Amino acid sequence: MKLSPISERFVLHWGEMGTRWGVNRTVAQTHALLYLAEQAITAEDIAETLGVARSNVSTSLKELLSWKLVKVVHVMGDRRDHFTTSKDVWELFRLIVAGRKQREIDPTLGVLADLLGSPELDSEAAAVRQRIEETERFVRILTAWSDEMLRLEPETLMKLMRMGAQIRGLIRRDDGQ
Repeated sequence: MKLSPISERFVLHWGEMGTRWGVNRTVAQTHALLYLAEQAITAEDIAETLGVARSNVSTSLKELLSWKLVKVVHVMGDRRDHFTTSKDVWELFRLIVAGRKQREIDPTLGVLADLLGSPELDSEAAAVRQRIEETERFVRILTAWSDEMLRLEPETLMKLMRMGAQIRGLIRRDDGQ
């Protein structure tokens, strides 16, 4: 599979961005390639196109499958697995947010709840207790807000996002600024 210069640039950039988001470069490039692909492709084709080892692609696909970002597809007459991903950017966004929440936010909330429920908290300085309480409250509010936003239809969410500057202006006027 030969990539056009534009597709190659997208895949390479997505790999760079992946590393900044804490995702392995090949995982991000594999997902970008599947996102741009017109049809499901094999792991061998992914390895050849990206110029990486087949084992690296297998590991990347396992990770993407665990995040539910990639699906296995079977093609008539071909015994190999083919892989695809959603072409809907909003669906991908929701899957990524849900996965990150499960892997990062939920465990953090668990630790904060444990800390707040610990009898040892009473012996901590008042400022430490306050910061832990504020952090837990903030993460819960942010999580509830993001859950509500992700329940919205994409069109509604886009309208809300476009209104951001207008809302900021209303809040400033309300504060007398």
